[in-house]
Amino acid sequence: MQKLRLFIFVIILTPLIAGVFGMIHDQITYTISHEYYTKFKFIQFGLSQKGMPLQMPNRIGALIIGLKATWWTGIPIGLIYGSILVFFKNNLLLYRVYFKTIALTFVITLLGSIVGYLYWKFYLQYTEVNWYLPDNLIDKNSFICVGSIHNFSYLGGVFGLMVGSLYLILQKEKQKENKRDFKTKKNYKD
Repeated sequence: MQKLRLFIFVIILTPLIAGVFGMIHDQITYTISHEYYTKFKFIQFGLSQKGMPLQMPNRIGALIIGLKATWWTGIPIGLIYGSILVFFKNNLLLYRVYFKTIALTFVITLLGSIVGYLYWKFYLQYTEVNWYLPDNLIDKNSFICVGSIHNFSYLGGVFGLMVGSLYLILQKEKQKENKRDFKTKKNYKD
């Protein structure tokens, strides 16, 4: 029963954490290029029609986009992490292992965003991109910067999921070794 509670906890909490990450991430990238949202994301997510103003403050719109664009990434992450964690020996430390794994995943995702910024800084801003670029962009360069950050953050999330899964597997193996060592020490004392 404890493992089922942990699994449910993980698959509910992980999308919430992913959504909060996305909301913060999009507030930062909105600061870099509001046009990425007003001329692209708001339309893509159905918050406004092309050429029509948003019916709420743009910052709130960016929060909604951040939540909508990322909460769902927490579902596969939570399912994978939860599925690995159920193979651990029942232990209160499992929640701590989960939170360390989630922190690791989101640090790597954040690093992906930084790599996206650096990729724009040292390469993309000096080349032509073949992405969709809306008409009448005032600051095309900042729009491309935010696009690069967003693309690399998703790659960072995938890489973070792989590293987090490996971390959990290694923690499971460590738990097995500790159990073997405990039995060996116990037998040696007897």
